[in-house]
Amino acid sequence: MIVTDKRRWIEISAVLATGLLKYVLMDWLNFRAFYIAAACIFWSVYIYKRYKGNRHILQHWGFRKNHFKQSFFFLLPFALVMVAAIVWYGISYNVVFLNWHVIPVFLFYPAWGIIQQFLMVALIAGNLRSITTIKLSKIQIILLTSLVFAWVHYPSLPLMIFTFFMELVFLTAYFKWRNLWALGLYHGWVASLLLFFVLGRDLWNELWMVF
Repeated sequence: MIVTDKRRWIEISAVLATGLLKYVLMDWLNFRAFYIAAACIFWSVYIYKRYKGNRHILQHWGFRKNHFKQSFFFLLPFALVMVAAIVWYGISYNVVFLNWHVIPVFLFYPAWGIIQQFLMVALIAGNLRSITTIKLSKIQIILLTSLVFAWVHYPSLPLMIFTFFMELVFLTAYFKWRNLWALGLYHGWVASLLLFFVLGRDLWNELWMVF
């Protein structure tokens, strides 16, 4: 099945719309659980629909076993450095906020991390690289996509800085091995610790605050 530039632009627009809705549902209305659940369901259904029409699309996007090990170990030093820096910051500045809630967040947040990385690296970066009407270098695509990911995390400056540099590394791994699983796992694990140790946020309570 041939993917047209029109479909690619529609996918990019849909991802940007998902980011804009974050400001309304999460930041303004504080419906974190609703937003995350709705985004996961919507994009999971979209992935399934595309798969039904093109059995090779999952492999193309990066939902595959191939090169998981290479991606995982390539990202491991970055993750270890980030975890060490996060823990050091939390202890040094007395921002540590840790309880049993970190366990379910640590277990389930990677699922949301996989969806986010799918949107960024497959639908934004991947489509920008494939669109024939524009010619962007790999470096330009990596920088632009990382800026978009940082913008989604506004107004938290620490999160914007962290996500920008994290996405630079993740996109480097994705363009080399095209495996989403490793990116999603590290995204979930590192982001969980960042929220608890640096930002002093209990994501578990935030998710269910609406109830």
